[in-house]
Amino acid sequence: MELKDASTALAALGHPTRLSVFRLLVEAGHEGRTPGDIAEVLSLAGATLSFHLKELTTAGLIQGESQGRHIRYRADFDAMTGLIEFLTRNCCGGDQGRCLPGSAPSPTSATKEGKT
Repeated sequence: MELKDASTALAALGHPTRLSVFRLLVEAGHEGRTPGDIAEVLSLAGATLSFHLKELTTAGLIQGESQGRHIRYRADFDAMTGLIEFLTRNCCGGDQGRCLPGSAPSPTSATKEGKT
C-alpha cells in the first residue's frame, strides 16, 4: 500500500460511523453481513448506511457481493493488512521486534506508572 491509498483508507476510517461499520464487518469475518443486519446492529437509517458503505467500498476497505436480491458486505482483510503494514513499515528503525505490543513500555504507560 502506498501513501495515497493509505490516506484514503484512513480518511474513510476517520468517521465514527464508518469505523463502527468496518469493525463490525471485521468481527463478522469472511461471512460478512447484509446491510439490514448492519443497520439493525448499529441503529442506522438505510440511506445513512448506504452512504458509509459506499465510502468504505471506494476506499477499498470492504467489498460487496450480490446474493440474489441482497448484497453481503465483507471487510477486505488484504486491504486491512496492507494498511497495518504501511503504518508499521520501518517501525523502530526497522527493528520490528521493538514495535510488537508488550515489547517495550509506551511513553504513556511509563508516565502513568511514574517511570518518566
